[in-house]
Amino acid sequence: MCPESPVQSQPDLIPRPATVDVVGVPLAVTDYEQTLRWMDGMVAERRRGYVCACNTHTVMASREDPELRTALLSSEALNVPDGQPLVWAMNALGHSLNDRVYGPELMARACARAAADTGHRFYLYGGRDQDALLRLSLSLRRRFPGINIVGGYAPPFRSLGHEERVAIAEEINGSEADVVWVGIGVPKQEKWMAVMRPFLEAPVLVGVGAAFDFHAGIVPQAPPGLQRAGLEWAYRLAREPRRLWRRYLRYNPRFVAAFARQLVAQRNAGEKPRIPYR
Repeated sequence: MCPESPVQSQPDLIPRPATVDVVGVPLAVTDYEQTLRWMDGMVAERRRGYVCACNTHTVMASREDPELRTALLSSEALNVPDGQPLVWAMNALGHSLNDRVYGPELMARACARAAADTGHRFYLYGGRDQDALLRLSLSLRRRFPGINIVGGYAPPFRSLGHEERVAIAEEINGSEADVVWVGIGVPKQEKWMAVMRPFLEAPVLVGVGAAFDFHAGIVPQAPPGLQRAGLEWAYRLAREPRRLWRRYLRYNPRFVAAFARQLVAQRNAGEKPRIPYR
């Protein structure tokens, strides 16, 4: 159940990046700067949407999870290619992206932008617990002096009840946040943003998964070289094998097979290459 008296949605008048279908999910043909400009425009016009940082796990899990798929296919969702394999897939389909839009890096750049220029007000929803959330808040304030963090909440791992959802919606709305950063992992964060979007006044919600742990200094990020090589998953698997082995064993091979079928089908159909992004 959801809070009562939802905020009425408004038509999106902000130009959105073009999208390309990758295994059934529309991914934005975008980079960090264009994504940040879209967020700035949404805040300036007080329009409402949310950003899903997608990797192969997100894409393939949506084929089995109707709620996740609905969240990704919503007109309010901007699905950015967080995973390097998705960038390679989009380029194979005729685009020329130079980089992914990695959730933790997007969050860092948005924080720097807010502290130095826009003054956007941020709310932090997620984290392992309140202590971890406090560590994140302190870390961001040290790294980006002047950043305006107007609140935060680390939800329990269980699903929230109706009264709890009402309370958190009221708290976030009362904070007058411009952007709500959501770090509760895939697929919970995508589903949460889709369900709560009509009830939150903040123009932009952004699901960034493990970014909270990375920026709080709780979990180390993969070295840049491994990230560029598309091997971040291997680094994370080596550090958290019990938690992640099933995910990677299940979804990575399935993505390769599904995208290979899509690429072969497109070439057999004689589709012309799409106009490169740049």
